[in-house]
Amino acid sequence: METESEPYVRLASLRQLHQVMAEMNTARSLADTLQTVADGVVTALGYELACVNLVRPDNNLVVAAFAGNPAAEALITGRVGSRESWERRLAMGETWGDLVFIPHTEGWVLDDDDVPQWYTDGPAPRFEDEWHPSDRLFAPMYMPAAPGSGGACGELIGVLSVDRPRNGRRPGAWGREALQMYAFQAAIAISNARLRANMQRALVRLEREQQALRASEESFRQAFEYAPSGMAIAEMGGDQHGRILRTNDALCRLLGRPASAMRRYSFSDLVHPEDIGTLLRTSAEGGRAELRLGRRDGTYVWVSLRNSVVADAADGPRFLLTHVEDIEDRKRRELQLAHRASHDSLTGLPNSAELRSRLAARLCQRPQSTHPAAVDAMDTAYGHAAFDANGHGFDYRPGGAESFDGYDHHVHTAAPEEGQDDGTKGLAVLFCDLDGFKSINDRFGHNAGDAVLIEVARRLSRQVRDGDTVARLGGDEFVILADGLGRADAADLAVRLRNEIIQPIRAEGRAVRVGASFGIGWAHCGMTADEVLKSADERMYVEKRSRPKQHRRAG
Repeated sequence: METESEPYVRLASLRQLHQVMAEMNTARSLADTLQTVADGVVTALGYELACVNLVRPDNNLVVAAFAGNPAAEALITGRVGSRESWERRLAMGETWGDLVFIPHTEGWVLDDDDVPQWYTDGPAPRFEDEWHPSDRLFAPMYMPAAPGSGGACGELIGVLSVDRPRNGRRPGAWGREALQMYAFQAAIAISNARLRANMQRALVRLEREQQALRASEESFRQAFEYAPSGMAIAEMGGDQHGRILRTNDALCRLLGRPASAMRRYSFSDLVHPEDIGTLLRTSAEGGRAELRLGRRDGTYVWVSLRNSVVADAADGPRFLLTHVEDIEDRKRRELQLAHRASHDSLTGLPNSAELRSRLAARLCQRPQSTHPAAVDAMDTAYGHAAFDANGHGFDYRPGGAESFDGYDHHVHTAAPEEGQDDGTKGLAVLFCDLDGFKSINDRFGHNAGDAVLIEVARRLSRQVRDGDTVARLGGDEFVILADGLGRADAADLAVRLRNEIIQPIRAEGRAVRVGASFGIGWAHCGMTADEVLKSADERMYVEKRSRPKQHRRAG
């Protein structure tokens, strides 16, 4: 009897499959399509439950359609399962062609994951091929393969899951193949629905853009072109993000560039390299920032850049309307104030606060460890360092920078061993105190003393390298930071500086002389800036006391 009825069952199922396909092709929306798939699996293939899980733009899967049980449909429709959990399911169990079957003996490990699920109650199976209430059967749905791809599956767009065949048996070869056909046809329908939706959105967007442009072009052109400050329109998003589409006369005059040339640039091409991060954050957030833009003559001008995101009602952000205001004068005043706060007003050298800041930037507080191997690991991890031409510290690590114990890109500073000349280089700190300076102030007045301090600052700066720092600590005390020196190098530098200082100085129409005492300290991580300066200061006083008073200055 079963053999005679099987062709009839298959033919009936095929008729139902064709009917479902016809309904999917006439569905008015993707939601209707997915519900048709779920209903068809329950009606045509005889499963008690069918669920369509659709891949969302964020790659997680949402329950988009459910059939067979109204209570279950109300409970789990719209719930989301993570892509990771779904990939785990599709990678385990048994493969039945394109289907994935996970028997209850393995599926128990999935009971607590985040995939929405519902089981029908039923007795435990008595036969080998009988369906267990905890069995799982999935039919992955893939984007139809492109022509010439050799039949390879496209990207995963959803999963069709079923539960408990009404006959209580695991599906045979025909049932499996029929479920695969549903999944394949459903994938085609979903892909077509996506394509239609994308085309409809594109047509609607195009029409809206054209209408908006036609309606506002003239009024916008007037406000844009004749604005007293710079204005620009730039693309937002995509490969051409930031490309300038249009500029007004004020912005062209500010940057000294014609409008035709401006359209060849994006703002990232014009911004100062140090301000590129600020520009990118401002573009993304539609906010404001102060940064530098390049003029045609190679100079930079400080501007206040304020963005407004011009949005399309259907698709969100489209482009940036950028207002550019010249703030060069204000920025120059701010930089002058900042310079005054960090530099000595008499000599122009970095002051005490700036000196400590530069020195502290080179030092880290070594994490506590009593294990020698841990100390060696830190010394190895920190690498090398240097100062830039303005005396600011920067890190250099051959082969790339890494972080160690929370000090990202830090370069470990170590000192040469005292009494050894093994070629080790370090950061030398030379503490200089002028000898005989007080007597010049007392005899010739403070104007003469100021002239001496200015000349000493000039001579010290002239004798050091571009990357070194010369700072006035206060009074007649100066400090030199010189990186990459050995102990002999530092001693030679102190001699050169002393010989330069003791030369006669013209002050208030007369020649005067001062001497200089130097103390050489070494900076290394684990010390504070004050500890380094104190060490150099103490060495200076040792050196000062070691020389006869009459030899401390040149007369």
